Amino acid sequence: MPRRPRLSVAEQIAEHLREGFREERWSGTLPGVVRLAAELDVSPPTLRAALRELEAEGLLVSHGKGRSRTIVATAAIRNTLRVGILIHDAPMEARTQDGLVQQLQHDLETAGHVAFFTRRSQVQLGHSVRRIKAMVAKTPADAWIVVSGSREVLEWFSGEAAPCLALYGRTGGLPLARTGPNKVPAYQTATRHLIELGHHRIALLTRRARRKPTPGEVERAFLHELVAHGIPTGDFNLPDWKETPEGFNALLENLFRATPPTALIIEEEPRLLAAMAFLLRKGIKVPDQVSLVSTDDDSLDWCDPGFAHMTWDTALIVRRVVRWVAAVGRGRPDCKVINYPAEFVPGGSIGPVPR
Repeated sequence: MPRRPRLSVAEQIAEHLREGFREERWSGTLPGVVRLAAELDVSPPTLRAALRELEAEGLLVSHGKGRSRTIVATAAIRNTLRVGILIHDAPMEARTQDGLVQQLQHDLETAGHVAFFTRRSQVQLGHSVRRIKAMVAKTPADAWIVVSGSREVLEWFSGEAAPCLALYGRTGGLPLARTGPNKVPAYQTATRHLIELGHHRIALLTRRARRKPTPGEVERAFLHELVAHGIPTGDFNLPDWKETPEGFNALLENLFRATPPTALIIEEEPRLLAAMAFLLRKGIKVPDQVSLVSTDDDSLDWCDPGFAHMTWDTALIVRRVVRWVAAVGRGRPDCKVINYPAEFVPGGSIGPVPR
């Protein structure tokens, strides 16, 4: 999963001001930029960036150049929303492994909201819309964030009264807000790089929600890149598997039984770790016998040599979600799709096709 975002100086100043508003260290109008910048020991441009963020969240109102900004009433700042987070895997995994979701919960709570994980995840509910509907009905929430939702699940949420934002997931054409990385160029670059190294037997191991009912955008980009280089595609390249640890290991057994892949592109850290454990158990060396590409970059910083992966700025995604929730609190939720660029980073886990 993506790495935990590092706050810029402007973001740290914005958070300091939020806390000051809640504690009423400032009220009514905010001091001018020059005076406040000196008080906080930051440059005026940095302070202005922080003030723009607070204006976007509705905590400050600008009255034009040279005029003091008005602080929104403390009661409005403390208007608490209950934000339900429906994740894809088990709740404990989200808390301990997914740095982005963990940071998102922290930032929402810092903004004065109550952000909570549902008791059961989409995997635990079998991706059943009926079961998810029943759970949501028993879970009071003013807004929902659905992480890596399937098309069917997001379609159901789009018709509900409570606003919903899809963090990743397939929302094409649905009236839902959506944010996440745009991985299409990164998938194309990674696939092209592997082909240039001589790889033709490349398998992309991804979740059911990305494969069904039809392949998602990045999966199509992967398959199209193979076809563009004259490589026939089929179930081998985008295999189906039962979404359980046992199902994933059965998939790996089948892939490496007869004509094994020379390269694997693997979505999400739990599957990457499971694949590495399988290869170690079978004595298959990386990258001598098989190349590996992770579609995420969490926990890969310590690999030496570096691991081939995809990366993006998670701070932008977290900020987008927090601003969306603030808009919900003001009665103005949007349905915009705002994605952020991802890039492919080559590393020592890939090499020429084995002879």
